[in-house]
Amino acid sequence: MGKKIVDFLWGTKQRKIWTSVIVGLFAASILINFIAPVPPPHVALSGEPIFSTGPKWFTNSVLTTIVVDLILLLLALATRFSLKEVPGSFQNFMEAIIEALYGLAESVAGKNASKFFAWVTTIFLFVIISNWSGLIPGVGSIGFYHPYESKEHSTESHAYAADNQLAMVGGSIILAAPEKVQAAPTAAESEHGKFIPLFRAPSADLNVTFALAIATMVMVQIWGVRHLGGSYFSKFFNFTGPNGFMKGINGFVGILELISEFARVIAFGFRLFGNVFAGEIILFTMTFLIAFLLPVPFYVLELFVGFVQALVFMMLALVFFQMSTISHGSHDEHH
Repeated sequence: MGKKIVDFLWGTKQRKIWTSVIVGLFAASILINFIAPVPPPHVALSGEPIFSTGPKWFTNSVLTTIVVDLILLLLALATRFSLKEVPGSFQNFMEAIIEALYGLAESVAGKNASKFFAWVTTIFLFVIISNWSGLIPGVGSIGFYHPYESKEHSTESHAYAADNQLAMVGGSIILAAPEKVQAAPTAAESEHGKFIPLFRAPSADLNVTFALAIATMVMVQIWGVRHLGGSYFSKFFNFTGPNGFMKGINGFVGILELISEFARVIAFGFRLFGNVFAGEIILFTMTFLIAFLLPVPFYVLELFVGFVQALVFMMLALVFFQMSTISHGSHDEHH
């Protein structure tokens, strides 16, 4: 009985200590925010060139995409060379992932699962690593400053002027010459120049998500042609029917099918980009307000969102692959 009382008091004391430590750190983080304010988070809609004098296409999102690709290659090689008759923990882990993904593919595509599996699994792994890469400390916050160029700086700061004409500067209208027009630095700018993060999550760049969406929809067309040949395009250009009215209806439906293919590209790209980019903004904002403890629930939420978005992208690609292998005629007969 005495031991139980001691354990209870010890447990209560420990809880009080941990509570005091957490409350103290939380209060200290708020106090430090007032004494030494944290710079506003860097937010950009697209990837930014890493080198101020280098190629414009080599952005921070391209660099992170290369890193993600290398991770996938190393993961594949590590899995390949770790295969043993008596599997270890790493092999068991990878086999569990592959079996789960193949089960999902088989439930949607049936006998075609083996044909689509490599594509959709690659999509899933690439997207999930890309989504989670933005949660790594330093991604989006470690970088360097680009020196200003007079013409570029005036354009990026939205300062517009002409000789001895009205110009908008910082929300005020003034009369000035172009060389005297300067706007206040934005959140990404300071006296050192414009801040450029070294890494950026690929899924938070619309260029990457649209490239992935376009590649997926191109593969949809390729799978359709491989399975159905030239008759695959009859669902887009179908002017058959018992009479002129039905021919017109079928032709209109074919046009809608064609439009839907392009709509899927837009939906694919914006869905992934919007969810990941919005999550990063929330994390940046929470970290900027209170760096200690407050962002933790949002990190957990973004881990879940990153997984769900990768799974959704994979499953939609799989559904579209499977639908492309079904002829329009057989679909009509089924209904």
